[in-house]
Amino acid sequence: MPAITVGLDGSPESLAAADWAAREAAQRDADLRLLHAEGDLPGPPYTPFMGVPAPGVIEAQRAWAAQMLSETETALAERHPGLRIMSRQTAEQAVPALLAAAAEDTELLVLGSRGLGTVTGFLVGSVASAVVARAEHPVVLVRAGEQAEDEHLPDATGGPSATTAYRDVVLGLDLREPDDSVIRFAFETARRRAAVLRVVHGWDPAAVYGHAAALEGGLDAELAEETRRGLDDVLLPWKDKFPGVEVRAQAVVGSPGRHLVHASRDASLVVVGRKRSHARVGGRIGPVTHGVLQHASAPVAVVPHD
Repeated sequence: MPAITVGLDGSPESLAAADWAAREAAQRDADLRLLHAEGDLPGPPYTPFMGVPAPGVIEAQRAWAAQMLSETETALAERHPGLRIMSRQTAEQAVPALLAAAAEDTELLVLGSRGLGTVTGFLVGSVASAVVARAEHPVVLVRAGEQAEDEHLPDATGGPSATTAYRDVVLGLDLREPDDSVIRFAFETARRRAAVLRVVHGWDPAAVYGHAAALEGGLDAELAEETRRGLDDVLLPWKDKFPGVEVRAQAVVGSPGRHLVHASRDASLVVVGRKRSHARVGGRIGPVTHGVLQHASAPVAVVPHD
Protein backbone atom coordinates (compact mmCIF):
# COMPACT_ATOMS: atom_id res chain seq x y z
CA MET A 1 0.00 0.00 0.00
CA PRO A 2 1.48 3.40 -0.95
CA ALA A 3 2.21 5.73 1.93
CA ILE A 4 2.90 9.41 2.57
CA THR A 5 5.05 10.33 5.56
CA VAL A 6 5.02 13.73 7.25
CA GLY A 7 7.57 14.99 9.76
CA LEU A 8 5.63 16.33 12.74
CA ASP A 9 6.86 18.39 15.69
CA GLY A 10 3.80 20.40 16.70
CA SER A 11 4.99 23.67 15.17
CA PRO A 12 2.56 25.60 12.90
CA GLU A 13 4.47 24.67 9.77
CA SER A 14 4.53 20.97 10.59
CA LEU A 15 0.79 20.98 11.34
CA ALA A 16 0.15 22.68 7.99
CA ALA A 17 2.33 19.99 6.38
CA ALA A 18 0.32 17.25 8.12
CA ASP A 19 -2.94 18.70 6.85
CA TRP A 20 -1.53 18.97 3.31
CA ALA A 21 -0.23 15.40 3.51
CA ALA A 22 -3.63 14.16 4.69
CA ARG A 23 -5.37 15.75 1.72
CA GLU A 24 -2.78 14.29 -0.64
CA ALA A 25 -3.05 10.83 0.93
CA ALA A 26 -6.84 10.89 0.60
CA GLN A 27 -6.51 11.87 -3.06
CA ARG A 28 -3.98 9.09 -3.73
CA ASP A 29 -5.78 6.49 -1.56
CA ALA A 30 -2.52 6.16 0.37
CA ASP A 31 -1.69 5.58 4.02
CA LEU A 32 -0.63 8.60 6.06
CA ARG A 33 2.24 8.22 8.51
CA LEU A 34 2.99 10.82 11.17
CA LEU A 35 6.63 10.73 12.24
CA HIS A 36 8.11 12.54 15.24
CA ALA A 37 11.89 12.41 15.76
CA GLU A 38 12.76 13.07 19.39
CA GLY A 39 16.49 13.57 18.91
CA ASP A 40 16.36 17.15 17.65
CA LEU A 41 13.33 18.45 19.48
CA PRO A 42 13.12 18.95 23.24
CA GLY A 43 9.49 20.07 23.11
CA PRO A 44 7.88 23.51 23.34
CA PRO A 45 9.03 26.18 22.77
CA TYR A 46 11.18 24.34 20.20
CA THR A 47 14.56 25.50 21.52
CA PRO A 48 17.37 23.13 22.56
CA PHE A 49 18.39 22.75 26.18
CA MET A 50 21.96 23.44 27.18
CA GLY A 51 23.74 20.24 28.16
CA VAL A 52 22.05 16.87 28.69
CA PRO A 53 18.42 17.00 29.86
CA ALA A 54 17.51 15.16 33.05
CA PRO A 55 15.60 11.86 32.77
CA GLY A 56 12.40 13.53 33.95
CA VAL A 57 12.68 16.09 31.19
CA ILE A 58 13.15 13.37 28.60
CA GLU A 59 10.05 11.55 29.81
CA ALA A 60 8.08 14.80 29.74
CA GLN A 61 9.22 15.39 26.18
CA ARG A 62 8.11 11.93 25.11
CA ALA A 63 4.76 12.31 26.83
CA TRP A 64 4.21 15.65 25.16
CA ALA A 65 5.16 14.20 21.75
CA ALA A 66 2.81 11.24 22.20
CA GLN A 67 -0.06 13.55 23.07
CA MET A 68 0.74 15.85 20.15
CA LEU A 69 0.77 12.91 17.74
CA SER A 70 -2.49 11.53 19.16
CA GLU A 71 -4.28 14.88 18.95
CA THR A 72 -3.07 15.49 15.41
CA GLU A 73 -4.11 12.00 14.31
CA THR A 74 -7.58 12.51 15.83
CA ALA A 75 -8.03 15.89 14.16
CA LEU A 76 -6.96 14.57 10.76
CA ALA A 77 -9.20 11.52 11.06
CA GLU A 78 -12.17 13.78 11.77
CA ARG A 79 -11.44 15.92 8.72
CA HIS A 80 -10.72 12.91 6.48
CA PRO A 81 -12.99 9.99 7.41
CA GLY A 82 -11.67 6.67 6.18
CA LEU A 83 -8.07 7.87 5.88
CA ARG A 84 -5.61 5.28 7.20
CA ILE A 85 -3.32 7.08 9.69
CA MET A 86 -0.40 5.71 11.70
CA SER A 87 1.86 7.54 14.17
CA ARG A 88 5.40 6.78 15.22
CA GLN A 89 7.95 8.26 17.61
CA THR A 90 11.66 7.66 17.28
CA ALA A 91 14.62 8.67 19.42
CA GLU A 92 16.70 9.25 16.27
CA GLN A 93 17.88 12.63 15.09
CA ALA A 94 15.54 14.29 12.60
CA VAL A 95 17.68 14.03 9.46
CA PRO A 96 18.45 10.27 9.58
CA ALA A 97 14.90 9.49 10.74
CA LEU A 98 13.32 11.41 7.86
CA LEU A 99 15.79 10.07 5.32
CA ALA A 100 15.10 6.52 6.49
CA ALA A 101 11.37 7.13 6.11
CA ALA A 102 11.94 8.47 2.59
CA ALA A 103 14.00 5.42 1.68
CA GLU A 104 11.36 2.89 2.73
CA ASP A 105 7.99 2.37 1.03
CA THR A 106 7.07 6.03 1.42
CA GLU A 107 6.34 7.50 -1.99
CA LEU A 108 6.23 11.09 -0.73
CA LEU A 109 7.81 12.83 2.27
CA VAL A 110 6.14 16.05 3.46
CA LEU A 111 7.88 18.60 5.66
CA GLY A 112 6.88 21.90 7.16
CA SER A 113 9.23 24.78 6.53
CA ARG A 114 9.56 28.47 7.18
CA GLY A 115 12.16 28.60 4.43
CA LEU A 116 15.76 27.45 4.32
CA GLY A 117 17.15 30.71 5.68
CA THR A 118 15.33 30.96 9.00
CA VAL A 119 16.78 30.19 12.41
CA THR A 120 13.62 29.23 14.27
CA GLY A 121 11.31 26.24 14.11
CA PHE A 122 12.01 22.55 13.67
CA LEU A 123 12.81 22.22 9.99
CA VAL A 124 15.43 24.95 9.75
CA GLY A 125 18.15 25.15 7.14
CA SER A 126 20.38 22.36 8.39
CA VAL A 127 17.52 19.85 8.63
CA ALA A 128 15.37 20.79 5.64
CA SER A 129 18.28 21.26 3.26
CA ALA A 130 19.92 17.99 4.34
CA VAL A 131 16.71 16.03 3.84
CA VAL A 132 15.85 17.61 0.50
CA ALA A 133 19.41 17.19 -0.77
CA ARG A 134 19.65 13.50 0.12
CA ALA A 135 16.14 11.99 0.04
CA GLU A 136 15.56 9.15 -2.40
CA HIS A 137 11.91 10.03 -2.99
CA PRO A 138 10.09 13.31 -3.70
CA VAL A 139 9.90 15.77 -0.82
CA VAL A 140 7.19 18.43 -0.50
CA LEU A 141 7.80 21.51 1.65
CA VAL A 142 4.76 23.29 3.06
CA ARG A 143 4.80 26.64 4.84
CA ALA A 144 2.91 27.60 7.98
CA GLY A 145 -0.58 28.87 7.28
CA GLU A 146 -1.10 26.80 4.12
CA GLN A 147 -4.76 25.77 3.84
CA ALA A 148 -6.88 23.72 1.45
CA GLU A 149 -8.45 26.90 0.08
CA ASP A 150 -5.03 28.11 -1.06
CA GLU A 151 -4.84 25.27 -3.58
CA HIS A 152 -8.13 26.18 -5.26
CA LEU A 153 -9.40 29.01 -7.39
CA PRO A 154 -11.72 31.58 -5.77
CA ASP A 155 -15.45 30.95 -5.92
CA ALA A 156 -17.93 32.98 -7.97
CA THR A 157 -17.89 35.78 -5.39
CA GLY A 158 -14.11 35.93 -5.32
CA GLY A 159 -13.92 34.32 -1.90
CA PRO A 160 -11.76 31.37 -0.84
CA SER A 161 -13.07 27.88 -1.54
CA ALA A 162 -11.88 24.29 -1.12
CA THR A 163 -14.37 22.91 -3.66
CA THR A 164 -13.56 24.92 -6.79
CA ALA A 165 -11.05 23.80 -9.42
CA TYR A 166 -7.42 23.45 -8.42
CA ARG A 167 -4.95 26.17 -9.27
CA ASP A 168 -2.25 25.26 -11.79
CA VAL A 169 0.48 22.75 -11.11
CA VAL A 170 3.70 24.49 -12.17
CA LEU A 171 6.65 22.49 -13.50
CA GLY A 172 10.12 23.98 -13.81
CA LEU A 173 11.66 22.25 -16.83
CA ASP A 174 15.32 22.38 -17.81
CA LEU A 175 15.60 21.60 -21.53
CA ARG A 176 19.29 20.80 -21.15
CA GLU A 177 18.50 17.88 -18.83
CA PRO A 178 14.79 17.02 -18.99
CA ASP A 179 14.18 14.10 -16.66
CA ASP A 180 11.31 11.64 -16.98
CA SER A 181 10.73 11.24 -13.23
CA VAL A 182 10.27 14.98 -12.67
CA ILE A 183 7.99 15.38 -15.68
CA ARG A 184 5.96 12.30 -14.77
CA PHE A 185 5.45 13.54 -11.20
CA ALA A 186 4.08 16.85 -12.48
CA PHE A 187 1.76 15.24 -15.06
CA GLU A 188 0.41 12.71 -12.56
CA THR A 189 -0.24 15.43 -9.99
CA ALA A 190 -2.05 17.57 -12.54
CA ARG A 191 -4.14 14.59 -13.66
CA ARG A 192 -5.19 13.70 -10.11
CA ARG A 193 -6.20 17.29 -9.47
CA ALA A 194 -7.75 17.88 -12.90
CA ALA A 195 -5.53 20.95 -12.95
CA VAL A 196 -3.77 22.80 -15.72
CA LEU A 197 -0.08 21.94 -15.95
CA ARG A 198 1.93 25.09 -16.55
CA VAL A 199 5.45 24.30 -17.73
CA VAL A 200 8.02 27.05 -17.27
CA HIS A 201 11.41 26.99 -18.96
CA GLY A 202 13.59 29.98 -18.21
CA TRP A 203 16.60 30.53 -20.42
CA ASP A 204 19.37 33.03 -21.02
CA PRO A 205 20.35 33.43 -24.70
CA ALA A 206 23.88 34.48 -23.74
CA ALA A 207 24.36 31.41 -21.54
CA VAL A 208 22.95 29.01 -24.12
CA TYR A 209 24.29 30.44 -27.38
CA GLY A 210 27.17 32.65 -26.23
CA HIS A 211 27.48 36.39 -25.77
CA ALA A 212 28.13 36.98 -29.44
CA ALA A 213 24.75 35.52 -30.38
CA ALA A 214 23.03 37.51 -27.67
CA LEU A 215 24.44 40.75 -29.12
CA GLU A 216 22.92 40.07 -32.53
CA GLY A 217 19.40 41.33 -32.11
CA GLY A 218 18.21 39.69 -35.30
CA LEU A 219 18.75 36.26 -33.79
CA ASP A 220 16.41 36.82 -30.86
CA ALA A 221 13.25 35.67 -32.62
CA GLU A 222 15.00 32.69 -34.18
CA LEU A 223 16.51 31.55 -30.89
CA ALA A 224 13.21 31.99 -29.08
CA GLU A 225 11.40 29.92 -31.70
CA GLU A 226 14.05 27.19 -31.47
CA THR A 227 13.59 27.07 -27.71
CA ARG A 228 9.82 26.83 -28.03
CA ARG A 229 10.18 23.96 -30.50
CA GLY A 230 12.52 22.17 -28.12
CA LEU A 231 9.99 22.59 -25.32
CA ASP A 232 7.21 21.21 -27.51
CA ASP A 233 9.36 18.23 -28.55
CA VAL A 234 10.04 17.27 -24.93
CA LEU A 235 6.40 17.61 -23.89
CA LEU A 236 4.72 15.96 -26.88
CA PRO A 237 5.13 12.31 -25.76
CA TRP A 238 3.90 13.25 -22.28
CA LYS A 239 0.83 14.92 -23.70
CA ASP A 240 0.10 11.67 -25.54
CA LYS A 241 0.48 9.69 -22.28
CA PHE A 242 -1.74 12.10 -20.35
CA PRO A 243 -4.34 13.25 -22.90
CA GLY A 244 -6.65 14.64 -20.22
CA VAL A 245 -4.08 17.09 -18.87
CA GLU A 246 -4.20 20.61 -20.28
CA VAL A 247 -0.63 21.85 -20.76
CA ARG A 248 0.45 25.46 -21.08
CA ALA A 249 4.14 25.79 -21.85
CA GLN A 250 6.18 28.96 -21.45
CA ALA A 251 9.73 29.57 -22.67
CA VAL A 252 10.70 32.79 -20.93
CA VAL A 253 13.92 34.78 -20.99
CA GLY A 254 15.56 35.25 -17.61
CA SER A 255 16.22 33.38 -14.40
CA PRO A 256 14.10 30.21 -14.18
CA GLY A 257 13.99 30.55 -10.40
CA ARG A 258 12.55 34.05 -10.58
CA HIS A 259 9.90 32.99 -13.09
CA LEU A 260 8.93 29.96 -11.00
CA VAL A 261 8.59 32.08 -7.85
CA HIS A 262 6.34 34.45 -9.78
CA ALA A 263 4.26 31.54 -11.13
CA SER A 264 3.91 30.10 -7.61
CA ARG A 265 1.61 32.98 -6.63
CA ASP A 266 -1.21 31.38 -8.62
CA ALA A 267 -0.19 27.72 -8.25
CA SER A 268 -1.38 24.85 -6.09
CA LEU A 269 2.03 23.16 -6.30
CA VAL A 270 5.43 23.90 -7.84
CA VAL A 271 7.47 20.92 -9.07
CA VAL A 272 11.24 21.14 -9.47
CA GLY A 273 14.01 18.60 -9.89
CA ARG A 274 17.11 17.85 -7.86
CA LYS A 275 19.99 15.91 -9.36
CA ARG A 276 21.12 13.05 -7.12
CA SER A 277 24.66 13.10 -5.85
CA HIS A 278 26.47 9.77 -5.84
CA ALA A 279 29.04 11.00 -3.34
CA ARG A 280 29.05 9.17 -0.02
CA VAL A 281 28.60 12.36 1.99
CA GLY A 282 26.19 15.23 1.50
CA GLY A 283 24.30 16.34 -1.55
CA ARG A 284 23.29 19.58 -3.18
CA ILE A 285 19.98 21.18 -3.96
CA GLY A 286 21.01 23.44 -6.85
CA PRO A 287 20.56 27.20 -7.16
CA VAL A 288 17.20 27.20 -8.93
CA THR A 289 15.55 24.76 -6.53
CA HIS A 290 17.13 26.51 -3.55
CA GLY A 291 15.73 29.86 -4.70
CA VAL A 292 12.27 28.40 -5.24
CA LEU A 293 12.26 26.86 -1.76
CA GLN A 294 13.26 30.19 -0.28
CA HIS A 295 10.66 32.34 -1.97
CA ALA A 296 7.77 30.32 -3.48
CA SER A 297 4.25 31.11 -2.27
CA ALA A 298 2.89 27.61 -2.91
CA PRO A 299 4.05 24.20 -1.62
CA VAL A 300 7.10 22.93 -3.49
CA ALA A 301 7.78 19.34 -4.56
CA VAL A 302 11.46 18.48 -5.06
CA VAL A 303 11.85 15.35 -7.18
CA PRO A 304 15.26 13.61 -7.18
CA HIS A 305 16.62 12.31 -10.46
CA ASP A 306 19.84 10.87 -11.91
